[in-house]
Amino acid sequence: MATTLDRPGTADLDEALSALRGWQQDGTALQLHPGDVGWRVRIGADAATADLRTWRREGTVVALGMLDGRVLRLALDPAVWRDEPLARRIVADLAEPGSGVLPAGEASLESPNGSAIHDLALANGWDAGESWTPLRRDLSAEVEEPGVRVEAVGPERVSVRTAVHRASFPGSTFGDNAWRTMAAGSAYADARCLVAFDDDGAAVAAATVWSAGPGRPGLLEPVGTHQDHRGHGYGRAISVAAARTLQELGSSSAIVCTPTANEAAVATYRAAGFVPEELRLDATRRAH
Repeated sequence: MATTLDRPGTADLDEALSALRGWQQDGTALQLHPGDVGWRVRIGADAATADLRTWRREGTVVALGMLDGRVLRLALDPAVWRDEPLARRIVADLAEPGSGVLPAGEASLESPNGSAIHDLALANGWDAGESWTPLRRDLSAEVEEPGVRVEAVGPERVSVRTAVHRASFPGSTFGDNAWRTMAAGSAYADARCLVAFDDDGAAVAAATVWSAGPGRPGLLEPVGTHQDHRGHGYGRAISVAAARTLQELGSSSAIVCTPTANEAAVATYRAAGFVPEELRLDATRRAH
């Protein structure tokens, strides 16, 4: 069965998001989520779409990658995770700069645990790369109150949301215009931006949550605590609030992923009821 590689245009973005939604399942390894693409849209729909790569069979998208700098973040239809011919085709495309998938030189691949693609890349000389810890909270039971005031903010409070983000991630340029661009994207119809406040009314933490539709895992991306308000449990509180919001949106579980080396983040999510899953290792192609 022939596989074709494509670089979708902006008009194809909704098709890509629909495929990603359909591939989100509990009981399978975490992979690229429609919320990851929705968050990327903050740079502009055209620019975000230009970073996408799709592989099709008989016109149907079976694999989708998002280029994030020199990292390809890959998602697959779970039905083809162990498909060897597809894995060989994708790994060959990754190895050939002329394919337009990855740039020449050092680059990395993020793919779901258990996929033939990850195993084949390592067998073809790629090295095990950065370690990530996926965490998941089941939403079948009622989620507790976060213990602080949390608001879902919209255009009228966008400056509060973006200010907390910049204070949580030094060097970030996420501003009001970027938020408006993101919120105008179709993925944001299933998303909410949350801000937590302390007893004095100061904004202390924020998160954006993305639903993939009822009965499917929802994503926390990004989550941050204001650098001047750390150590008071606000990271745990905003993560609990995020899980509650995803539950209200019909999500079956709440998922998040953080570098394993960020032990503080892992501890925060665990305190919020998230359970670590099997570590995921990027595959890295070294420069020669």
